[in-house]
Amino acid sequence: MPGLSPQLITSRLRKAGLRPTRQRCALAALLFGQGDRHVSAEALHEEASAAGVRVSLATIYNTLHQFQQAGLLRELAIDGQRSYFDTNTSNHNHFYIETQGRLIDIPGHAVRVDGVPLPPEGMRISHIDVVVRLVKA
Repeated sequence: MPGLSPQLITSRLRKAGLRPTRQRCALAALLFGQGDRHVSAEALHEEASAAGVRVSLATIYNTLHQFQQAGLLRELAIDGQRSYFDTNTSNHNHFYIETQGRLIDIPGHAVRVDGVPLPPEGMRISHIDVVVRLVKA
């Protein structure tokens, strides 16, 4: 959805239960205006700075987590050290190119997971994240 209008951004945030503040709208325009993608907080901070959006890295992290909690993003923790945020919230998996620190979508039907244990009582499985790591052959 390249070039999302400010009205569409405001509407999307309100539908997700978030107040459309100036910073949230600016970050949402950067995140969702380029189609589905994977982004780290640091990369989004660089994009925001280049676009003239003055926002701290802490605010970027807070906003990404708010978007994730509202269902607008999926968070993928890689190696417990780095998180990526995925604008594609559908059920799908990822290739991770280790030397580039880059994620690529794998269609949801391309990976089958067998033998998933039953969750504890009162819980349900929301999704299973599979990350296939790639290195040069």
